Amino acid sequence: MRAARRWGHRLPPVVWDSLLPALLLLHIMTTHAPQELPVALTLTAAIALPLVWRRRAPLTTFGAVAAAAFVQWLMDVQLPADIALLVALYTVAAHSGRRGTLVAGAIVESGALLACLRWATEGAFLTPFVAVTAMVVAAAVLGANVRTTRAYLAALEERAARLEQQQDQQARLAVAEERTRITREMHDIVTHNLSVMVALTDAAVYAQHRSPAKATTAMLQISETGRQALTDMRRSLGILRTDEPDAERHPLPGIAQLAALADQMCAAGLSTRVEVQGGHTHIPATAQLTVYRLVQEALTNTLKHTPIGTHARVRVLCSAETVTVEVTDSGPHPPLPGATPSGHGIPGMRERAASYGGTLQAEPLPGGGWRVRTRLDLGSSGAASA
Repeated sequence: MRAARRWGHRLPPVVWDSLLPALLLLHIMTTHAPQELPVALTLTAAIALPLVWRRRAPLTTFGAVAAAAFVQWLMDVQLPADIALLVALYTVAAHSGRRGTLVAGAIVESGALLACLRWATEGAFLTPFVAVTAMVVAAAVLGANVRTTRAYLAALEERAARLEQQQDQQARLAVAEERTRITREMHDIVTHNLSVMVALTDAAVYAQHRSPAKATTAMLQISETGRQALTDMRRSLGILRTDEPDAERHPLPGIAQLAALADQMCAAGLSTRVEVQGGHTHIPATAQLTVYRLVQEALTNTLKHTPIGTHARVRVLCSAETVTVEVTDSGPHPPLPGATPSGHGIPGMRERAASYGGTLQAEPLPGGGWRVRTRLDLGSSGAASA
């Protein structure tokens, strides 16, 4: 049976649509007398053969079958080919709209009434009429159900395709966001640590003859900074790998690590003081990482763009719903105030602040120096996507 079903599905639909006309013609040829055969065969062919094209043109096929059946009624010839009307009605209901189905059903029902009036035996009109009406209704309902099921399945397929497309788009957006996050992290890590290492190297070269001990200390600090940079890079990239243990062994830097960051900047030649007001234990780790990176980038910019002897001050104010970060320095104004800064430092800081509903302010101070300030909203919708 399975093999027969598979073989049947391979056949084109026109073959199946030709079976009923062929059977009806064969029935006429084997059951009618020779003198009746020409008329019966012609009418049967006119009624049944249009069913071969019923899937391509349902309404046209129905019209041809109905017209041939009406000619048959006018000639007062009873034929089993009248079943083709039910098949044509089913096809119209399955492939056309409600209006076409109602019109076709009314035509077939009118033909049933005319047939029962002419060919029903005396006193037995109601029974055949009810039976034929039931078949007409059944054919129309079955066709309408097929049309509804087909439309429902098509809607499901379209919805599945749309959902798949949306999931694909969301996956691409997630990849783009993750790439941006990793790029921002790598920029902050590499820029900060390289800036510190360059400053320490300059100090070691300057002090190698006058104060070898200070040069040795600076070189050791360079080594420690390089190891810290490698650790930060492994931790940031290790999040992408489930088998990477460094992401679990080393917690993300946060507000508690700002003191160590200040010591590192002091060793590089930038005198830095950190003030933290309010408890920060309730602040999420991602928000603390944002604070750390903002302070790190601001101090790195100060280290790169200000002369020796510049002082920096970091103030972090923590509350239940917000974290305010302010980094100021005593360096001179930039040579081109209002010019668009090159690189990704300031834009990256703005993106980090915006993820928590903050607006970054980077501007010169009236009395000299530079200030970077922002306030993070811990309850903002952006925090969830950070």
